[in-house]
Amino acid sequence: MKRSRWVGAGVLASALVLTSCSSGPAGVDAKQNSKAPLELWTRTTPGGPGEQGALKLAAAFEKATGYKVEVTAIFDDFETKLQQRAAQKNLPDIVMNDVTQLGAMHSQGLLREIDLDRIKDSGQIIGQGLDSGKSVDGKQYGLPYSAQASALLIRKDWRQKLKLDVPQDWDDFAAMAKAFTTQDPDGDGKKNTAGLAAPLSTKRGYASWYFSNFLWAAGGDFITEAGKGTYKPAMTSEASVKAMQWFRDLGCKDKAIQPGAVTMDTPPTNETFEAGRTGMFVVGPYLLPRFDETLGKDKYEVVPMPKGPKDATVLAEGGSVYLMAGSDNQAGQDAFAGFAVSAEGQKTGMAGATGYTVQLPVNKTVDVSQVRTDPRWKTYAQAYEDSGRYAPSIPNWTPVRQATADTVNALMADCGLNTEAKLGELDKQLADILKEQGIAAS
Repeated sequence: MKRSRWVGAGVLASALVLTSCSSGPAGVDAKQNSKAPLELWTRTTPGGPGEQGALKLAAAFEKATGYKVEVTAIFDDFETKLQQRAAQKNLPDIVMNDVTQLGAMHSQGLLREIDLDRIKDSGQIIGQGLDSGKSVDGKQYGLPYSAQASALLIRKDWRQKLKLDVPQDWDDFAAMAKAFTTQDPDGDGKKNTAGLAAPLSTKRGYASWYFSNFLWAAGGDFITEAGKGTYKPAMTSEASVKAMQWFRDLGCKDKAIQPGAVTMDTPPTNETFEAGRTGMFVVGPYLLPRFDETLGKDKYEVVPMPKGPKDATVLAEGGSVYLMAGSDNQAGQDAFAGFAVSAEGQKTGMAGATGYTVQLPVNKTVDVSQVRTDPRWKTYAQAYEDSGRYAPSIPNWTPVRQATADTVNALMADCGLNTEAKLGELDKQLADILKEQGIAAS
């Protein structure tokens, strides 16, 4: 039975305008019923391993607490469907979604603030993970249940055939990319391989998402803090320009990125690696089960990203539990969030070779090696701990990511464009976005 929820009027006005900066009250408390089933939405493919993992977590939660959970898996048009439910004043109780969606959902008034004192085991959450759930005003609106960071996958058999060492810096990285492109690493006598797999489509900002691993390692940035919660564009900084030019040279000069990369999001890019058309891939740990099965565990290796001009910073991200406004079972919401971050919930979420919800644990008491003996997971955990960096908590990261993706995509698609001129145009766009969100430095 659907339950009517009051949601802030700002939601209805901003449901179609994701750059809205309104941050008024998310709603008022509905009449509470601790026996009401909890409606949980998770952003994953229906029928896939992600949904199976969510169902497994929900079952464990029900067994431990007695609360009932109804799981709905949605992948396509997730945000649009959530806005439709907001317009109907009937939000789900809980959403499990990307950490980067916090700003958009909070600015629309969809979330209720999380009181950490009411969340069991919240004190055990890793610091940077907990910070990822805070809005620009420092209040907690998301609770991480899974983390991940990027590492470098390499075709080990190709590397050994060409007698190359694991890359330690960007010079090594570029040399390996070129060698994998030009030296017939698969031995078929054809020039049909590329050094680097890269999803550089503009869809959902993929080009920006991928490029961030290189931008940050070079000391560059999309936007940078200017004090007192304000930001300024940073894509024309010396470090950002150099990072963009270096990455662009891999594609435009060395031809070391797979053909068609600018039209590809992750699914077709994944296929290039597992089909033996690319030899390196910067990606999170979620693809290990797939590549072990399709490519073979012995064919590739997982190593830390080589050091860039500044350091080895990589993109950190993951999933967060969001407690939605207007729920008539806030006690159940709090209980689910507490279970998801508890040692029991984390181990439940990590269990199994597939169908898990937790990539890397966010609970300080849980060592990934306790559940997964495969040392490659430890490599990822170390990358997250030592070098992982989340996107900044601004009112809405989505337009920043999309604008930067459009520019990165254009520069990779058209090698005749002027890098500095395009990045200058981008900085003007970013300045407007920051101003719209009320966080532009004066």
